[in-house]
Amino acid sequence: MKLKLLLLLVFSAVFSVNAQNTGSISGTVTEKATKAPIGYATIEIREVNSTKIVGGGITEENGNFKITGLAPKNYTIQIQYIGFKPYSANANLETGDKNVTLKVILEEEATQLQDVNVVAERSTIEQKIDRKVINVGRDLTTAGATASEIMNNIPSVNVDQDGKLSLRGNQNVRVLIDGRPSNVDPAQLLKQIPSSSIKKIELITNPSAKYNPEGMSGIINIVLHKNTNDGFNGNLNAGITFGDTPKYNNSLDMNYRTGKVNFFGNGGKNFGKYFNGGQIERLDNNMVQDLKIVNDNDSYLYKLGMDFYIDDKNTISVYTNQNAISGLSEIGTNINYRNGDRSNIRQFATYDTDGRNGSYNLAYKHLFEKEGHTLDFEGNFNDYKQTQNANFDTDPNTGSDVEPNILYQDNIKDIRKNTTMNLDYVNPLSEKSTLELGAEARITRTTNDYLTGNPGIAVENRISNYTYDIDIYSAYATFGQKFEKFSYQLGARFESYKVQANLNYGQKTFEDDYMTVYPSAYFTYNLNEKNMFQLSYSRRVDRPSLEQTKPIREFSTPLVTSLGNTELEPQFTNSVEVNYTKTFSKGSFTTGVYVRSINNEISRTLYPDDSDPTNQKQIMSYTNFSNNTAYGFEVSANYKITKWWDVQPSVDFSSINQKGIVFVLDPVTGDSQPMNKKVDVAAFNTRINSNFKATKQLSFLLFGFYRGPVDGIQNNSKEMYKIDAGGRYAMLNNKLTFSVRFNDIFDTMRYAFDAQNPYPQTGQFTWESHSVYFGLNYLFGGGKNRALQRKQREDNTKQGSGGMF
Repeated sequence: MKLKLLLLLVFSAVFSVNAQNTGSISGTVTEKATKAPIGYATIEIREVNSTKIVGGGITEENGNFKITGLAPKNYTIQIQYIGFKPYSANANLETGDKNVTLKVILEEEATQLQDVNVVAERSTIEQKIDRKVINVGRDLTTAGATASEIMNNIPSVNVDQDGKLSLRGNQNVRVLIDGRPSNVDPAQLLKQIPSSSIKKIELITNPSAKYNPEGMSGIINIVLHKNTNDGFNGNLNAGITFGDTPKYNNSLDMNYRTGKVNFFGNGGKNFGKYFNGGQIERLDNNMVQDLKIVNDNDSYLYKLGMDFYIDDKNTISVYTNQNAISGLSEIGTNINYRNGDRSNIRQFATYDTDGRNGSYNLAYKHLFEKEGHTLDFEGNFNDYKQTQNANFDTDPNTGSDVEPNILYQDNIKDIRKNTTMNLDYVNPLSEKSTLELGAEARITRTTNDYLTGNPGIAVENRISNYTYDIDIYSAYATFGQKFEKFSYQLGARFESYKVQANLNYGQKTFEDDYMTVYPSAYFTYNLNEKNMFQLSYSRRVDRPSLEQTKPIREFSTPLVTSLGNTELEPQFTNSVEVNYTKTFSKGSFTTGVYVRSINNEISRTLYPDDSDPTNQKQIMSYTNFSNNTAYGFEVSANYKITKWWDVQPSVDFSSINQKGIVFVLDPVTGDSQPMNKKVDVAAFNTRINSNFKATKQLSFLLFGFYRGPVDGIQNNSKEMYKIDAGGRYAMLNNKLTFSVRFNDIFDTMRYAFDAQNPYPQTGQFTWESHSVYFGLNYLFGGGKNRALQRKQREDNTKQGSGGMF
């Protein structure tokens, strides 16, 4: 009994000494204006004069917190919350009371608004280690109703008359939305995203190994606003564009946040008629081809999702994205032979399209105890279906339903299913070193049923089936270190790629199976806080797509038929870049030069149709050109001339040494012969965006754009230029904004070209660039920021391959 009592006294003394050697910091965090408690505020505790975090966490929903187990030392406690000024105080546990209680009151930032999105008046350009970031302001959202319409305002980005994007003069660019790919054609998808929903646009011209390697010229990532404010909040956008006829674009974004759950959703509709026209003249036989194109499209896009904050270390998110497209396109073609030696041709084609695209996403994020130590998993399933029924008629006045006038019909059904799974791990090994690991699986199954020919022919004699299956398994690793002025990151991506295409249930037409390593390297040197230099290298690939390999007619006019090429090979690119960024009191300046080595470049080709005895018809397809080199430079800046006037000029130049095969027609025999051709393709673009602030609520903008002529292997493109002007007026504490923009004031935009092979010809295409846009944006809801800040999710620092957070 005495022994037990002695042991009890010893243990009691030990625990008493231990309790006396530890302390705690507790308290309550409230808001200054409303006295309401603030939940999920971030708490960090450091020893005085040290940057190492020794404790911390987040406040409870009632604003309370308590950090225990602290050694008797002098500490600095920092408390931060989105939209509020940071709080800092000292707590000395070395003497006196070991348990310190604080009453913390946070004050709102002066710029904090009680609404969904805080949008700056003017856009800014920021150069980060691996990308250029354009933070979208109201000046860019005034450029047009959709994402497609504002892209020509972005440095190094161009949009052609068909809506196709190019980066640094090259269309081999990968487009991501919030870091995620889509099976929808980017030219169509961008027309469905309201410009006011865009938070920023990232240009990743030399992506590292953690990104999927597709896209020779890099990645364009469009980051949308994501709201996690407490309570109910909304954002209404309405826009109308007056061209030949009105076009409408409307959307509504909403969210409801309560406690640990955030529900969000948005819906939008884009509809209207779009008119395009063109003329092509052949000089050898005095033939003129006139084209009139009308697209009447309806598009619906909506998203529903939920974030669940399990605790301060674990978050689960789910959402679905649904898109429905229906459209009727009418293409009238008139071919006139002015010499009268051939009969004129008239064709009227209608394309009736109906498509559905659904994405389903599940994401999980875990935060370890160490700051920056994270594990991400994401699974995504995409289901895409589209049908297109086309009639080709000789006389539009009688209607395509009259059988004697039907030349032929095309009926196409596309089904694509894409499954993607990512796993990413980030571990800051020390204050200076970071290791990133990731793995990804992408499985794509595509089926294309094609029915073509005259309705009088039996179905079994005019139907084709084409399947295109892709399996990609990859893993990457990057390691980086930061020193006082110098930092680097080295990485490699290992990828297994397998593709197989089959025609008519068993006849293999295309197959490839290989493993490849894609290395990358980044080196940065900060001369000081205002001057940064960067050197980077990456290896990328462009693989033949379904459309490029499909041996089935894609479209047809009386003189041109488009087909795929089953013999295409992958195109590989090695790229080196040097960039320089300088910041100063009134703005910033960025410039860069790059060099690329391109092997087996995939490009369009045009050659005579051997099945046509008149030598009038041509085949448009794809081919691999020889090894090419490319180089270029770009310069962009933001400069605030006065308090009411700022400008954003940019210039980019690219040159590609191209080698390819063209077909030369013998005017005597009428036969065509292949010929090697080499050209130096040079592209020069410049644009300037100027903003004038008349009052606190009223501002104006002026935008100018010029694209120089470009000589190519097939066609020589002429110069293009335009001037836009617009204005914005804000009301109700910036919650209600009216915008107007006059696009292409002098109606100068058009795509013109000339060519010599296989036939001498000239032509030009026009569209409704001469238009006026009116827009309205209204923010509603009274919720304030109460969300757990998730830096990776909001800033999209882990997009693309592996970990699309």
